[in-house]
Amino acid sequence: MKILVVYYSRNGSTRKVAEELKAQLGADIEEITEPKGRGGPLGWIRSGKEASSGAVVPINPWKADPSTYDLVAIGTPIWAWNISSPVRSYLTTIKSKLPRVAFFCAMDAKPGDTFKVMEGLTGKPPVATAGITGPDVKSGNYKEKLKTFAEAIKSAT
Repeated sequence: MKILVVYYSRNGSTRKVAEELKAQLGADIEEITEPKGRGGPLGWIRSGKEASSGAVVPINPWKADPSTYDLVAIGTPIWAWNISSPVRSYLTTIKSKLPRVAFFCAMDAKPGDTFKVMEGLTGKPPVATAGITGPDVKSGNYKEKLKTFAEAIKSAT
């Protein structure tokens, strides 16, 4: 099965999770990037406001065509108890090209309705979901937790 891992990461936590998932699945990987940075306190505040309001923001063009994959695993950080605005933009733009999907998030808070929102944006139920906490990423415990998620993805094929 051909799998693509797509993610956005502001501070690196979601990137670590995505890279480990890529390794466990033998998948391709693509980072969602933006023309404008989100560094510092102002970037943090802007991120929270955009997530809370459900904003769709400009993102850079992606390279991988998701329609050429059997499954796309999509990762987002949780901002203000919501999906990040760059991932919202990606899903809104690419939804018609998505095959089967799986969702994951890196979070310091609970994921809340994040996976339901992602399902609503894609119009597809996920084959699996995983929420990884910031402390798990810092300690390295996320690798074990991702194994269950990766196995659920593999068994869905």
